[in-house]
Amino acid sequence: MQIGDPIGEGFAIYKRFWRHLLPIALVTYLVVSLIALLLAAAGGALGALGSIVVSVAGVFLLQAALVEAVADVRDGRADLSLGETLGRVWPRLGTVVAAGLLAGIAITIGLILLLVPGLYLLTIWSVVVPVIVLENVGVFDSFGRSRELVRGYGWTVFGVIVVTIVIDIVAALVLSLAFAGLSGSLARYVSNVIANTIITPFVAATWTSMYFRLRELHQPAAFPAGAAYREP
Repeated sequence: MQIGDPIGEGFAIYKRFWRHLLPIALVTYLVVSLIALLLAAAGGALGALGSIVVSVAGVFLLQAALVEAVADVRDGRADLSLGETLGRVWPRLGTVVAAGLLAGIAITIGLILLLVPGLYLLTIWSVVVPVIVLENVGVFDSFGRSRELVRGYGWTVFGVIVVTIVIDIVAALVLSLAFAGLSGSLARYVSNVIANTIITPFVAATWTSMYFRLRELHQPAAFPAGAAYREP
């Protein structure tokens, strides 16, 4: 597997199914952000805490929903509606949130302390969400499973992570400049909504494609030749 393989596959999926993936991202992000804003507007410590909890859960719900959606369209067609996609990932939301928070804390500590440990953890745990959503494993098992899949392809996986993060940052900067004429808080909100809607599906498509390619490399007998998504 080369760095360009999952990125190319992710872009091909994004290009063909953007009309399916973008609404999932937009609706999920708008609903979550609206609930978070209402809770924050309610005031008090409880409202603020509720807003944070909803926001965090929403981030992982969006990731999980996009993983499910990308896995659905890899056969060349979208079989699941938005509601069906969210319905499939909802039972696993608690596991995704717990694993995401644990990984986030550990990676952040690693980045602050010595940088390299944080990057290492980010690499070996990069497919934790696809593992939970598509293999239905528990929180702690998902870390081991992700590390098992990445083993032997660490530098390639790290390269994919770097490229997608750079694309995400550049796109966010462009959007922030495009909305610079709006008031500060409104500009940030609008640019965040658009960025999450446009960029997150591409990142999810790329990382989910990487997950499938890693599975194919470690379990070739379980996948037919040319199992990766190809444009018709």
